[in-house]
Amino acid sequence: MKLVLASNNAGKLAELQAMFASLGVQLVRQGELGVPEADEPHRTFVENALAKARNASAHTGLPALADDAGLCVDAFSGLPGVDTAYYATQFGYPKGDDWNVKALLEQMEHVGNRRAALVSTLVAVRSPEDPEPLIAVGRAVGQITREPVGRNGFGFDPVMFIPAFGQTFAQLPPEVKNAHSHRGQAAQQMVQLIRDRWL
Repeated sequence: MKLVLASNNAGKLAELQAMFASLGVQLVRQGELGVPEADEPHRTFVENALAKARNASAHTGLPALADDAGLCVDAFSGLPGVDTAYYATQFGYPKGDDWNVKALLEQMEHVGNRRAALVSTLVAVRSPEDPEPLIAVGRAVGQITREPVGRNGFGFDPVMFIPAFGQTFAQLPPEVKNAHSHRGQAAQQMVQLIRDRWL
């Protein structure tokens, strides 16, 4: 089965391809099929992921998979949440992972409560009108470090310290991170949902 991934993020594609390998599903980035980016006007991960999945399916006629993920910081009442990708731009920096990390560390410099969660919501649809989208949510809870540590991963991985491992996500080998990350948890659920409902 071919699934359109409603993203052009190479890191996301690589992670998800590894996790979906057992299904025999081929993930194709939407950009390779000429799919334009979807609007993401919603304030929840699930609504934005659904909008992206429907958009990709509508443009290709194929089943689609979309992910909306972000960082939810306790001290900021769950923000930046759905605005995570553009977090740095709120503080005059360009858009980008490294700038997001810099902005976050600056904003949290005098914050004692470092608890945060990386949240990933995966949505899959068979068609744009699918009345029963598959929805999987993964959540990895940790502490925001005071400086980046580690070289693996992307996004906030270098500042997301996971107490169970005593390391940041960026310090963990990719296979360990993939098994325990927010996206890894959501992908494992989604693989099972697709196996149970679609195959």
